[in-house]
Amino acid sequence: MDFLPVLLWTDALFFLLLVIGAVTVFFVRRSEPLSAAWRKVGRRATGMASATILLAFLVVGVLDSLHYRPQLPPVEGAQAAYSSEVLSALDALLAPLRTRVEKTYSAPFAAELYARETVELPEGGQARIYPRLQHGAAHLADPEAQRPADVGKRLAVGAMIAVPAWLVAVLGVAAGVAGRSGGGLLRAVGAIVRGETTLAWRAALVTLGAIFLVVGCAIALAPAYHVFGTDKVGQDVLYLALKSVRTALVIGTLTTLVMLPFAIGLGILAGYLGGWVDDAIQYVYTVLNAIPAVLLIAAAVLMMQVVIDTHPEWFATAAERADARLLALCLILGITSWTGLCRLLRGETLKLRELDYVEAARAFGVRTPAILRRHILPNVMHIVLIALVMDFSGLVLAEAVLSYVGIGVDPTTISFGTMINAARAELAREPMVWWSLLAAFVFMFVLVLSANLFADVVRDAFDPRRA
Repeated sequence: MDFLPVLLWTDALFFLLLVIGAVTVFFVRRSEPLSAAWRKVGRRATGMASATILLAFLVVGVLDSLHYRPQLPPVEGAQAAYSSEVLSALDALLAPLRTRVEKTYSAPFAAELYARETVELPEGGQARIYPRLQHGAAHLADPEAQRPADVGKRLAVGAMIAVPAWLVAVLGVAAGVAGRSGGGLLRAVGAIVRGETTLAWRAALVTLGAIFLVVGCAIALAPAYHVFGTDKVGQDVLYLALKSVRTALVIGTLTTLVMLPFAIGLGILAGYLGGWVDDAIQYVYTVLNAIPAVLLIAAAVLMMQVVIDTHPEWFATAAERADARLLALCLILGITSWTGLCRLLRGETLKLRELDYVEAARAFGVRTPAILRRHILPNVMHIVLIALVMDFSGLVLAEAVLSYVGIGVDPTTISFGTMINAARAELAREPMVWWSLLAAFVFMFVLVLSANLFADVVRDAFDPRRA
């Protein structure tokens, strides 16, 4: 093969979560109460629009989780050898952005470097000028005069790419609506336009159209320009922002995989059993809450970093080493963030254990594990779901803050936090380099806002008090 597949620990756990999500969808479709609650989410325009944006981010994360090591140029008489550099399917798709490296900073859509350099003039002597970029706007002989028309033409090409793809999506959704309703395709399209479908497909398709338009314009512009400029070492900032999406998703999702067993198990046991079990669990999460979270996380991350540094033989590549620290950060955040959900589940279980059907089960001699599994756990899952969706954005922001102060992901791991940390020094220079911070802010803002809006809709749909 031309490449060697690589499965990192975070890749395996991320795909495991996707499988769990698919299984959950299967069971939701078989449960009428759960299906009815999710239909409430789908009827809200905000829910469908935010879900569409989150799905787009998920596609980027999945592509960036398919890792491989490319094969080195073959040597006659030698076995196939593979590079120590670990790439992903997203890297392959973004190869023009990844490989078009400039010398240093350049502004968005610029044709010259952002800093002056001393060059030798052909007629002799020296001058301080802004050198032309090797790749950005290199196809233009006179960038100042030709760039506006060239950018406009490429934006039109991007729109021409986006519109047909969007129309295909509209027809696909209309065909599905027509199949369910038994009407014709045109009638289904009219129902979508008027917003008369069971689910808010109009909002989803409008959002999808905006996503296609942005992607189409990026596809048309990125081969010729650095849309978000370049950083200190000349890397394309748009490429860095897209690579940061996977880190944010991994932090936001894998942390929940660690947090759930502690929160659900201890919360339900504390609320149902009471007595010394309740006192012991309350003591544990009270002590954890009393310790400043940043100090606890910093101590754990530094201890884990010492373990990683003293055992280099555990890792075949630098990517595996960075992945180990990312996984460790997920474990640490999960272990330190379960207390809030545990407290909520304890309070809900205290109420549920006094209900008639639970007391009847105890009176008939049903064992405690069976009562917890059949009567308590299903009735607290709405709290679990609401808490998980609402905590996602907090975990994404936590990674950015921790990486900013230097105790987050490995410095070689691209993330929103490392981009913001690098932008800290760039903002203090003259002239100011602002585009790295802007790119990280835009992507993180859209991701967190979509997660928060989706969380609000899920809370309204699953909270019994809002029914």
